[in-house]
Amino acid sequence: MPPGDAGSAPQFILYLDGAEYGRALRQLTLWVHHVLLPVYGGEVTSSSLWCSMWWEHPEAIARLHGLWLAWGDLTGPGSDTSGPAVWHRDHLGPVMQTLRSPEGTFAGCKPGSHRRGAPFPVGEADPFAPGPPVREG
Repeated sequence: MPPGDAGSAPQFILYLDGAEYGRALRQLTLWVHHVLLPVYGGEVTSSSLWCSMWWEHPEAIARLHGLWLAWGDLTGPGSDTSGPAVWHRDHLGPVMQTLRSPEGTFAGCKPGSHRRGAPFPVGEADPFAPGPPVREG
């Protein structure tokens, strides 16, 4: 089901958890596997990568979900006739280029081989955590 069909605007997948997240990921997966990849996937090469386990990459989930939301908004019933062209120009190209670039999201993955990127380094101290308790006395 394309986003927007249920009558209320779908929520961005990164705001969901539990069963809601699972349902959203399932809908996204159906769209990616049955619409996006058959039409726009193209060939996997050393300069145009793809990971067969794309759902293991949080950045890919976020970008593809945003792409899917834009698809529903710009190509669904009631959208402007120029919507598909806008979707191709403003959404599809930039997202696929970022994901498939040799330096992009799937840079460590090869056909038949998945490698999740190393987590971004973050210091151990959380600058937003409450300070240590104050001792009385």
